Amino acid sequence: MKKMSICMLGASLVFALSGPASADHGKHGASSFALIGDVPYGISVEAKFDRVIEGINAAPHVRFVVHTGDVKAGSERCDDALLQKRFNQFQQFKDGVVVTPGDNDWTDCHRANNGGYLPTERLAKFREIYYPVPGMTSGQHRFPVRTQATMAGYEDYVENTMWGFNGAMMATLHVVGSNNGLDPWNQIDPTDSYDAPRPDRLSEVQAREAAALAWVDEVFAQAAARKAAGVMIAMQANPNFDLPVSDVQRQGFNKVLERVTQHAVSFGKPVLLAHGDSHYFRVDKPLAGPVKPSGNQMLENFTRVENFGAQNVHWVEVFVDPRDPNVFRVEPRIVKANLFER
Repeated sequence: MKKMSICMLGASLVFALSGPASADHGKHGASSFALIGDVPYGISVEAKFDRVIEGINAAPHVRFVVHTGDVKAGSERCDDALLQKRFNQFQQFKDGVVVTPGDNDWTDCHRANNGGYLPTERLAKFREIYYPVPGMTSGQHRFPVRTQATMAGYEDYVENTMWGFNGAMMATLHVVGSNNGLDPWNQIDPTDSYDAPRPDRLSEVQAREAAALAWVDEVFAQAAARKAAGVMIAMQANPNFDLPVSDVQRQGFNKVLERVTQHAVSFGKPVLLAHGDSHYFRVDKPLAGPVKPSGNQMLENFTRVENFGAQNVHWVEVFVDPRDPNVFRVEPRIVKANLFER
């Protein structure tokens, strides 16, 4: 049976999960979490996702599930019924489920084939459905997390959460695709553009970005105070590491990446950024840090992992072991039955 422990840190609560016993950990002494995202995409993928759920539920070392957003395809309607249906499917997970929103879940709901919704109204509905008890995960074995909604000035951001796990700090960050919300809502407002943005769209982006920056600061502050072995941050967007900072499609991510880089350099221990969005499983080191005497600018302690996404419906197991110098060990889990079903 999985146990829950709660650690008091200063005036705030930070919650830590622990495995039942070291004998139940992996062969390297680590417990793990399951990383998924960009699923299900359409009714045809729901059966594949059920197989992923079965595989995760049967995995002996998994303690919780992180979903990096996009619970629906970009062409599906953003109706209440569909959002609720996908949430209900998530409740088949035996472990706690942590979800961060994706652009398909609200930002892109202005599209005609999504129902022509006002995106901010859909975000409010997504929060209502996916975070029914602020400060608690969903799933069958729920556990408490710290939510940014308890911070003065950030009461709306229930989706930004933080918890401790096996000596590392874990967090979700609401950063989405569609250039983090900078892409115009032009299917409900043809006048909305990059040059002349809708005031409500722009104010939402600016407020959410400010919340994200404050949450990054807090995550690393807690990691330093607790002498955490590492930090994992999960968000939806692929922040376009490969594009130059001056590229318009980096505008929505530059400030967050700059803040994460600053903290990663100061922290000096392993930092794992998990995201979805582009449906391409990868593990790499795409972030540049200060130039070293050798001329190398790679930030060695920063690693990016991108989860699988439709139509490749599989999952990623991330082991967390504070005794491992790398702390995080990433292993893809292929659901064989999903390879042969179109």
